[in-house]
Amino acid sequence: MEQTDTESRSALLIGIDDTDNLDSRGTGFRARELGVQLTEHGLASLKSVTRHQLFVSPDIPYTSHNSAACLEFAADTARRVEITEYCRRYLARESAPGSDAGLCIATPDQVNGRVAAYAESAKRTVLTMDHCYETARAEGIYVEGLTGTRQGVIGSLAAVGLHHGGNDGRFLWLRGLRELEPGVYAIKELRRLVDIDDYRSLDGELLTDENTRMRITEWAKPILRHGRSVLLVESEGEDYEDPSCRWCVVRKEIIKQY
Repeated sequence: MEQTDTESRSALLIGIDDTDNLDSRGTGFRARELGVQLTEHGLASLKSVTRHQLFVSPDIPYTSHNSAACLEFAADTARRVEITEYCRRYLARESAPGSDAGLCIATPDQVNGRVAAYAESAKRTVLTMDHCYETARAEGIYVEGLTGTRQGVIGSLAAVGLHHGGNDGRFLWLRGLRELEPGVYAIKELRRLVDIDDYRSLDGELLTDENTRMRITEWAKPILRHGRSVLLVESEGEDYEDPSCRWCVVRKEIIKQY
């Protein structure tokens, strides 16, 4: 029986790492650009891009922060080969000179406990390319190094595992996020403009009143928690100017911890 369009579309996770050098645009920029291009070419529909911080050590040859990115798509499973080839060509062409770009492509059902354990260890210790390839091969996950030493495969697989785990990193792209202008908004307005699931205070309080107003800054960058996009907010403090707006996006130094 032939599959319907709905039946043939499923989630697809694409991890990339080490596409930059000190003078080029970062891996986050490349991830967003790749996601938009795949969508514009009708190969997949971008749902989100997340940034994941990996282990920082002098034994790891990273560019600036040792972070990797994961893109989540809704994609036609029959076009996976086309998607893979597009990603390969994009990274080979756009990765900066001296970079060690790596690519990982997986479906959520391939990201099991073994991959999750690998991904978590990438935040705490130095991993090898052999470990990466062994883990990916065991689960039938595609990984490939495309430039330089190819060491970016390590972070590309880790990004996929961490994104799938649902409790790591922050969002670099969601519908409407980068177009959201600083200002004061009610939650019901924000839901129309951007795909943020939850608004929570630092102590975990979920803001449920849709009329709650908050001040949005340029650091309105949701984090990934329990598989949901969560914007962290804090009290404006005692000197807030607008009595109807007592919440604000948390400070930059807090967001940068994720």
